[in-house]
This record gives sequence, structure tokens and C-alpha cells, in this order.
Amino acid sequence: MGASPPHAPRGAVTLSLCFLITLLEGFDIQAIGVAAPLLIPALGMSPGQAGVVFGAGMVGLVCGALGGGWMADRMGRKPLLMIAVGAFGLFTLATVVAGGPVSLGLYRLLAGTGLGAAMPTLVAIAMEIAPPDRRTRTTTLMFSGMPAGGALAALFAAGFLSRFGWHSIFLVGGVLPLLLLPVMARLMPDSRVAASGGAERPNSVQALFGGGRLLITMLAWFMFGLTLLVLYLLLNWLPSLVAAKGLGGVGGAGAAFAFNVGSVVGCWAIGTLVDRLGPRLPIIAAYPALALSLFGLAGADSLAPVLVLAGLAGFFLLGAQYSLYGIIPLYYPAQARGLAVGASIAAGRLGSIGGPLVAGHLLSQGWGPAGVAMAMVPVVLSAGVAAAVMTLRGRYVGD
Repeated sequence: MGASPPHAPRGAVTLSLCFLITLLEGFDIQAIGVAAPLLIPALGMSPGQAGVVFGAGMVGLVCGALGGGWMADRMGRKPLLMIAVGAFGLFTLATVVAGGPVSLGLYRLLAGTGLGAAMPTLVAIAMEIAPPDRRTRTTTLMFSGMPAGGALAALFAAGFLSRFGWHSIFLVGGVLPLLLLPVMARLMPDSRVAASGGAERPNSVQALFGGGRLLITMLAWFMFGLTLLVLYLLLNWLPSLVAAKGLGGVGGAGAAFAFNVGSVVGCWAIGTLVDRLGPRLPIIAAYPALALSLFGLAGADSLAPVLVLAGLAGFFLLGAQYSLYGIIPLYYPAQARGLAVGASIAAGRLGSIGGPLVAGHLLSQGWGPAGVAMAMVPVVLSAGVAAAVMTLRGRYVGD
């Protein structure tokens, strides 16, 4: 106990830097969505091509999450995180020179790889620096930077995109992560997996599926996949869907801003409830509430209800999703938690690849904004069933 006060400032600095990293990730992820109404016609892309381009970033996230999760259990967090931040900053900046769907898709693929590698590393850091009774709050606080960054991207789009063009948001989103690298090099302490010293590390199959964890792993992958399908459909297409309701580009950017602000509040509120009440009630309740929000959003035609319902969708969707980042590792051995989180995130990214593609396909088939939102309701309810079974049946391995 006597060593904890000296480490508290270090933990606060680390948490602050990780929050900034997730904020920049959120800005980058949202940038493609809020820029889409200008970007798609500027590069002459069809809705189907745009869906493929958006999906390319998600493919990168899958590869990065798998590789980052595996490496997070084997090397220092700091060098891995710096490599990941540098990659997504560099290739987001390269988006500025994209001349068509092929080059744009390539840059989004490579930027997504950096984003994906950072995420399981950030979860591993949260597990290290947080006391057991504050793990979910620490994780959700760290990851609340992502919707906060998304809100900043929406504000940037509303204020500057029409004046400076779609290139400007990727210029800002690429330069800021690169400027953060020297700050990380100076202020962020390195850490290594505490359990790796003398403990025998289980192989990947045993870690994920052994010890009665087959059901938990499959449910987590299924739930993450469906949740992220809905999340990335909204992140990439919400501004365009709202604009298509006749509310214009400003209305679309406003809906994206409301979604992200609601997400920040939901991260803190649901994370706190999970720490106090356990995961079952808050997580199980979040999914039907999300389904109701999407149902209402499908029928809303004026700006005020669209903004409120977009905010509620963000509250329940991101609040549940980021709380699960703090819960999932506890079902697995300490020596393999990075792998487990990375595998769950990677499985979820398969859903995130599908989200933009599904939206592009439905729109090309004439479904319209309401039809796309309604199509997500059964997806959300299916994810909620998986979350309910997982939280009711799962048992924590321990600290």
C-alpha cells in the first residue's frame, strides 16, 4: 500500500495520454463519415463503392486488433502503442492525397491497422492501472475519448468542411497523432505484462476455449460482431442518412455530434453502474433501450427528435460496448487477456466491416434512411440476447 501514492500520478498521466489517443482515434473514425457527403461526390463514388472504402478501414482494424492483442501479452505497451499511433496518424494524413476509391481504400486499410493494434493495448493498460473496483469506470473513461473525438470531428465538419473542403478534416486528424508521439515518448512510462515473468503462458486455443470458456468466447464474438455492425453503420452513414431525410448536411453533422455526446455520457454512466451493480442489469437493459432508440430514429423527420434519439442511441450503444471492454478480460487468465480482448475486438470488426457494406447495399436497393435504421433493430436485439446469456452464465477467472 505504501507504494501506491508515488504511482498515482504516473497512472493519471498514463490514463490522460490514453484518453487523448482514443480521442484522436475517434476523430479519425468519425472523419470519414462526416466527410462522406462531400467526399463521395468529389471522388465520383457510388454508394456501393463508398461502402467498400469504409469497409477497408474495418479490415485493417481486424488485422490490427489480432496482431495488437497477441503482441500486448508479449512486449511493452509503450512501443506497441507508439507504433500504432504513428501508423494511424501517417495514413490518415495520406488520405488527403487520395484521388479515387482505390487509393482511398488503401489508406483507410492501413490507418485502420494502426487503430486496431492500439485498442487491445489500451484495454491492457486500463487493467494494469485501475484498482479492481474501478476497472470498468477506468476503461470506459479511457474509451470515452473515442466518442468525444467523434463529436469534435462533427463540430469540425459543421464549422469548417464547407469552407476548407473534405481534405481538411483528414489533415487535422493525421497531424495531431503524429504530434502526440514525442509527448508519449517523454511522459508515458513503459510497462510489461506482470504475469509474464515466471508463469507459464497458455496457448491461444486453451486460453480462449479451455476451462469452460467456449460458450463465453463464442457469445462475446457474436455480441461484439453485431454491436459493432450497428456502431460502424451509424458512424459512417448517420450524417448521410439524416441529410437524406431532408435535414441537410448541417443536420447530419448535428446528429453525429449528438450521437457522440450521448456516447460520452453513456460511457461514464453505464461504466459506473457496472462497477456498482455488476454487469448483468446495466448491460442487459442497454440493448432493448438501444433498439427503441433506433426504432424512434427511423420514424423521426424533424431535427429536434432526430438529435435526441441519435444521442440516446449513442448513450446505450457505446455505454454498453465500452463497459464490455472492461468486463471481457476478467473471464480469461491474466497471461492471455490481451489476446482475448484482441480476438473479441477482431471478431467485432468483422461486424464493423459489414455495417458500412450493409448500409450501402440497402440504400442502393432503395430502402431509404428509415429502412436502414429499422433493419438494425433485430440485430441489436440479437446482440442483447447474447449479452444476457454471457453475463448470466460467465464466471470471472479472478484478478
